[in-house]
Amino acid sequence: MLNLGSTSSQISVFENEDEIASISISHTLEELNANPGIDGQFKMRKRIIEKVLAEKNFVFESFDAIAVRGMGAPGRYCAGAYLVDDRLAEDALLGNHVGLASASIIANDWSKQYGIPAYLYDVVATDEIWDIARISGTPAIERVGSVHTLNTRAVARQVAKDHGKKYEDMTLVLCHLGGGISTSLHQNGRIVDGFATDEGTFTPDRSGRLPLKKLVKLCMSGDYDKKEINAMLTGKAGLIGYLGTNDCREIEARIQQGDKNAELVYHAMAYQIAKDIGSLVAVAKGNVDAIVLTGGIAFSKLFTGWIKEYVSFLAPILLYPGSMEMEALAQGVIRVLDGEEEAKRYLPGETVL
Repeated sequence: MLNLGSTSSQISVFENEDEIASISISHTLEELNANPGIDGQFKMRKRIIEKVLAEKNFVFESFDAIAVRGMGAPGRYCAGAYLVDDRLAEDALLGNHVGLASASIIANDWSKQYGIPAYLYDVVATDEIWDIARISGTPAIERVGSVHTLNTRAVARQVAKDHGKKYEDMTLVLCHLGGGISTSLHQNGRIVDGFATDEGTFTPDRSGRLPLKKLVKLCMSGDYDKKEINAMLTGKAGLIGYLGTNDCREIEARIQQGDKNAELVYHAMAYQIAKDIGSLVAVAKGNVDAIVLTGGIAFSKLFTGWIKEYVSFLAPILLYPGSMEMEALAQGVIRVLDGEEEAKRYLPGETVL
């Protein structure tokens, strides 16, 4: 399992559903700057990852499949597996994929070199929302269903398993509480609506929804360029913008020390999440089996306690803190190898549904 971040490469090796190795490689700024672009990143990371795996005595010929956390090119994707092939890798090399594209290129190289299949699973660009949910309010903008698909679908499957049910038979509201926060409605095995990080609550470093007239006035004032406006929306927004930090542990320590402003802002983030949850329960007509809180911030008793105060009357609240992304990749590929799911083919430049 391969999950590439901006400054790190995460590798996990699974034997069936048991993780037998987890390796995190940090890349220095010097390494990254010396290997610019998608092609440079692909070659540098592939070389380092292969060296580390060899040092751990892992042999590629012993693997049954490779799974990659992928973002996806612009378009609508179904949930599930996509086979990594030359077409997908070529499109990634051209820069047509959102996010770090070199993972797909690395996986395709390994697939051809060692004769084992490689897959993307539950890409970030997964978009199966209802048609009615696509209507934004202006024909110039269409809403999309891009949320934390990989982790939330994995957690939803685990919730169903823990309750002796099938994911496809449950209706769940999932809140991924991390650096990015998204809230999604899962019904009959699909994510049918949700709030992405740019239209739901503010997050540790993102603004989320904003009053539109005031935002337009800010953009047209001439006081800020595009880069500065984008920083106000992502990077210098959210908890960072208000409190100077995105470390929730630090904020909770400040609250314990009597910092009322920190408490107000942190509580406001929980308040906005509760509004997102309530909206999705409403469009599910109140028929929700559970509200599930996952991601790193779900470890916080203080924060999840606030959310519970607002929404516990709507449905049972379940806590599944942390992330299941690597497990999700492994479980998804196992379903493909066992014939429970069929991998789809990527079609460049087309809506992939």
